[in-house]
Amino acid sequence: MDVSGILQVVSNSKLVYPDVEKVRSTSIGSSEAFQELLKQSQEDPVAFWDRAARELVWYEPWNETISGQLPDFSFFVGGISNPSVNLLDRHIENGAGNRTALIWEGENGDTRFYTYSMLLAEVNRFANVLKSFGVKKGDCVAIYLPNLAEAFIAVLACFRIGAIYNTIFSGYSEKSLTDRLISFEPKVLVTADATERRGKVIRLKEKVDNVVPSISSIEAVIVVNRLGSEVQMKEGRDYWWHEETKAASILCEPERIEANESGIVFYTSGTTGKPKGVVHSGMAFVTQNYTYAKYHMDHRNDDVFWCTADIGWLTMHIWGIAGALANGVTTVVYEGAVDYPTKDRFYQIIEKYRVNKLFTAPTALRMLKSMGEKALEKFDLSCLDVISLVGEPFDPETWHWTYEVLGKKKIYINNTWGQTETAGCPIAGAAWLTPMKPGSSGTQFLGAVLDVVDEEGNPVGPCKLGNLVITKPFPMLCRTLWKEPERYYGSYFSQVEGNYYASDLALIDDDGHIWVVGRSDDAFNVAGHRLSTMEMESAVLECQGVAETAIIGIPDEIKGEVPLVFVRLADGFNGTAELKQQINDQIIKQIGKIAAPKSIVFTDMLPKTVSGKIMRRLLKEIVVSGSVHGDITGLEDPASVTQIQKIVAEKSTVK
Repeated sequence: MDVSGILQVVSNSKLVYPDVEKVRSTSIGSSEAFQELLKQSQEDPVAFWDRAARELVWYEPWNETISGQLPDFSFFVGGISNPSVNLLDRHIENGAGNRTALIWEGENGDTRFYTYSMLLAEVNRFANVLKSFGVKKGDCVAIYLPNLAEAFIAVLACFRIGAIYNTIFSGYSEKSLTDRLISFEPKVLVTADATERRGKVIRLKEKVDNVVPSISSIEAVIVVNRLGSEVQMKEGRDYWWHEETKAASILCEPERIEANESGIVFYTSGTTGKPKGVVHSGMAFVTQNYTYAKYHMDHRNDDVFWCTADIGWLTMHIWGIAGALANGVTTVVYEGAVDYPTKDRFYQIIEKYRVNKLFTAPTALRMLKSMGEKALEKFDLSCLDVISLVGEPFDPETWHWTYEVLGKKKIYINNTWGQTETAGCPIAGAAWLTPMKPGSSGTQFLGAVLDVVDEEGNPVGPCKLGNLVITKPFPMLCRTLWKEPERYYGSYFSQVEGNYYASDLALIDDDGHIWVVGRSDDAFNVAGHRLSTMEMESAVLECQGVAETAIIGIPDEIKGEVPLVFVRLADGFNGTAELKQQINDQIIKQIGKIAAPKSIVFTDMLPKTVSGKIMRRLLKEIVVSGSVHGDITGLEDPASVTQIQKIVAEKSTVK
């Protein structure tokens, strides 16, 4: 593979060392101490995970810390505990019951606050409601809700009684909802009458009414009255959340759960093909994300933490629920779009709640950058301390803007890598303890061992692009695929024997930093040269006026494939011929003539998931076939697909 362009990006990126005083203020106290802990975690994972898990509450100890190896493994074998006890009760028993656990804000400005004691009371109420409908340990509960406090309460209630839960993005169509419910077979479905997104009412109960008759497993539908909409309530099946919880007790004995028992099923959000139900164990998930979040974010008791993800994506469960609540911090939950009704809503929330720890996506920061520095002037964002990210490659240009302009060089930026299947981020930095490097995803994290290999599974060595693999198990790694064990082995373990195959391209630089440059199916071949999207997109983002870009490879009779560049401009810029030439020249300068694009297309929007990931495969499908065959309701704005289709149809040079 031609890696000259990537190596140029890597060589231009230098280590940025954290402030010495901030290093001393961390719980571990020094970079050297953390490096020693990291070394111990990889050389003696049994001792490391044993110590980490003992920081939580267990009813019965485990008899074996690690059993088996990839793909069949277990952690804390025989250990008995309950996730909700470690997320709520543990803090209350330690005197923190009156600390704010959850701040909820709706898109329309509604707000609610819950202390740890208040949140536990509501969780117990709903846990008792679920039990009254016959839900017991091992039964399935589906949660089809937006970012409401009730969504968090429902998740924690499932943990409380040992039910297996699945949250489904509230923007999904009836077909996507149906596909997941048919596979998951829940006993109870939790939804709302409706929600608002960008000022538009999304009628969730109507979708549910059209779907539930075809799902034989569902015995009850519990409805949150979010907007007071008129809905049909079927007697004997549909029940109001507020009516059922009002009569329920605030006491509920937590179920005793073995560390490896299934707790979460999360469907991957592909736009085509059958979704995969990734299975995670509840207690192992909470244990590792407690440890990871503590160091990823440098969590303290007085933190106000905001994860901008939707409850429909596992990111929110990793960071906003398990990581935040296990560490006893205050977590902010926002229902709507972060740029609505005004583009600076993002800044408003940070300032209003004095958010000091933020978890978001690179796309969100590129959106803020495109608004310009003037948009920052009326906000006091001095509270910001740590910003962590996941979802897609984070270009160095936006990294520097985030660090220097948004953070005034007083923040720690923790770009990370993780997947639905890994549950958390095994590639990352430790806030204020490890050097940052603009563009990289950090280094191997605590207890995680990864490598970059060729097609035969041989390590490629430093500064060479290859396939990212995980070589050793860790607690939160997925255990199987729901009802599809053979697909589990085939999807992740058939490519390189004994290794988890991430389907991502990566390289490890001379400093040990790992650069994940994109999905292996996002790379493309130009005249025999394999190029990745990250290096080209980083070059384009250096051009003044470019807010976002997405590059795909399209078929070419002579070269096999050629690059096609989509660009969304920053406020105040126009798509001129001069800017097109500048973008073209920048790509050639950074990578070479081999990467010269066939066409550069300006657009007002790009197809993105709600979590901010640009769907390049959708763009390619539109350009190559003229249409999209998969479900697009999981996008932040499905209208983006229509706009791209129109542009492609009008510009014959695009194809």
